[in-house]
Amino acid sequence: MNLATIIDAHPDDAVAVISRGKTTTYGMLREQVAGFRGGLSGLGLEPGDRLAVACANNWYFVVSVLAGLGAGLVVVPLDPMATGRELQADLTRVGARAVVLGPSARNAFAGVDLGAVPQLEHVIDCGIPDAGGRLLLDRVMAARPTPIVERGPDDLAVLLSTSGTAGMPKAAMLTHGNLHAFLDQTGRRPGSRPDDVVLGVAPFSHVLGLGVVLVAALHAGSAVVLIERFDPSTASDTIARWGVTVLAGPPALWGALAALPDAGPDRFATVRVAVSGGSPLHAHTAALVRDRLGLTLAEGYGLTETTSTVTSSVGIEARTGSVGRPVPGLEVRLVGDHGDDVAAGEPGEIWVRGPTVFRGYWDDPASTAAVLTPDGWLRTGDVAVAGEDGYLVLVDRITDLVIVSGLNVHPAEVETVLREHPGVADVAVVGVPHPYTGETVKGFVVPARGHSVEEDDVIAFARQRLARYKCPTKIEFVDALPEGRGGKLSRGDLRTR
Repeated sequence: MNLATIIDAHPDDAVAVISRGKTTTYGMLREQVAGFRGGLSGLGLEPGDRLAVACANNWYFVVSVLAGLGAGLVVVPLDPMATGRELQADLTRVGARAVVLGPSARNAFAGVDLGAVPQLEHVIDCGIPDAGGRLLLDRVMAARPTPIVERGPDDLAVLLSTSGTAGMPKAAMLTHGNLHAFLDQTGRRPGSRPDDVVLGVAPFSHVLGLGVVLVAALHAGSAVVLIERFDPSTASDTIARWGVTVLAGPPALWGALAALPDAGPDRFATVRVAVSGGSPLHAHTAALVRDRLGLTLAEGYGLTETTSTVTSSVGIEARTGSVGRPVPGLEVRLVGDHGDDVAAGEPGEIWVRGPTVFRGYWDDPASTAAVLTPDGWLRTGDVAVAGEDGYLVLVDRITDLVIVSGLNVHPAEVETVLREHPGVADVAVVGVPHPYTGETVKGFVVPARGHSVEEDDVIAFARQRLARYKCPTKIEFVDALPEGRGGKLSRGDLRTR
């Protein structure tokens, strides 16, 4: 049941991928993937080894993921916006033996100390080979094709970075069984069709882009138009040019498209499925999209730990403020403080159980035990209210997670970086509302004694070490950080401040 077989049943001449102006059919894609699969095996990589893929939304990413899965490897999509420091931490965390390096990540990778990542044996560069001895992608792909390696439902397929419910970023373990169950769910509700054109703009290094967009589209036999860097004007032109029919992304994407001066229903007339996910959709954004683009957004809710979708409004009445109903095949509970299910209309933490729930966090049994109950329930850390008809409304988040344009940011990671600044004695960060990205990161800094430090200096320091969306956009200097019971930091006080 190897996930790589999702492209096998489609006609040779059907368009699979449109990337950088070039069209790749399913027949061409199968040949390219088979050669790359043979090349990976020829490097001595064995089933279960981790293959990191540091590429943006492009042909390189698609071929690398399918080839890695087909060779029985565990694919680790990395954030192409990551800094060298972050790439090094991710490669070390999962023990990657090889990495595919796309053009967008090449400069950042120069900042990786390869001596600190001793298990990394192969760097496969998608561009021009340099004096560093990197392998050229085209040469690896020229190998003799090898058969797809059979995998079982419990075999790992993908490790996706997630902030979990607490602490530093973790790698969520998704199996071939998880991903096939996700595809089974999509087949039981309206979704991509062979005649669809899907816009691949949501980052493939995150579960919304990888699952809901790419995997679902390739499984259906749709054509995927890939966008490496989102620009609303270019995206609008692409939608009109290619006749995009399925478009999924975070609220920030929809707000940016609706705000274009030339936005109008005629440019989006081909779109039949419009999905918002990754972070809460504000009523103002939904209304703006409806009035200016002529589209009704179907909001959904999901997590990396659930292989994406938990609830969806696709195919049912889309209600502003609601993330829809649970998808087929999943059990969903709303649990109160004492472990009992709450009544309709009462807030409770969302618990999920089913075949798409992940296997746990890579090499982190303690964090896994904190979110997975012995009987298989995932504690999401999100609080919702359910109506009598099963529609869910998100009302709170138990965790300190910050969600910027649908991307997860954990305060602990940002704080660890900022504490390295010589002028910072202590720091805490929280998420605050932002009109375009949903939330943004704000830092509260206690200056070190004897140091003069400025806001721009702290922000610039973070940008050298963290992906841009993780960096604070505002710094407030304070004499001390507020404490709650037991001397612990009170983030609630900072948020209300």
